[in-house]
Amino acid sequence: MPEIDFISPLHKKTKRDYLARVNEFPKAEAAKLAKQFARDYWDGDRKVGYGGMRYDGRWRVVADAMAKHYGLKAGDKILDVGCGKGFLLYDFTQAVPGIEVCGLDISSYAIENAKEEVKPFLQVGHAKQLPFADKSFDLVISITTLHNLYCYDLDSALREMERVGKQKYLVVESYRNEEEKANLLYWQLTCEAFCTPEEWAWWFKQTGFTGDYSYIYFE
Repeated sequence: MPEIDFISPLHKKTKRDYLARVNEFPKAEAAKLAKQFARDYWDGDRKVGYGGMRYDGRWRVVADAMAKHYGLKAGDKILDVGCGKGFLLYDFTQAVPGIEVCGLDISSYAIENAKEEVKPFLQVGHAKQLPFADKSFDLVISITTLHNLYCYDLDSALREMERVGKQKYLVVESYRNEEEKANLLYWQLTCEAFCTPEEWAWWFKQTGFTGDYSYIYFE
């Protein structure tokens, strides 16, 4: 279960003003809107979410790297838990022609407004209960999603990823020091599991999660 980082180069491209984030709009109100995971979160003002999530191909480099690392080939099946609008899954179809993709997200808005090419393969659902058979996917991924769960659902979600995936890759937000902890608190809108890397390691051991992982830090 090694730590493998496919994501931070994308994460670090975004410049963040943490103090502006926490001061420019009432944080509690922003979080209430964001946690509806509806239009405001995906395509509304940046103060309460992504500020308009549109496909721009940025995830292709991630799909290429992951496809190579995990040896994905035509006919393999990949599941994205917390797939959003399906942009990464679409890029997997371009990186590995013939791959079978499946996505699940709690947001009906995201699924309804997903990339057309992969929309038929996406469904509304919760990470705590994946409606799939044991080991039915060659790779299960979850990118910046599971830290949005309360402990009781996080426990179930990690066990479910382990159950349905032959290989697994997980990315969650974390912090290593008080500065990163403050920045995370300032920036986040939907996070519920605020854990250090050591605490995440405890979760993995507790739930029997054997997949690869990496962390997003707000430096």
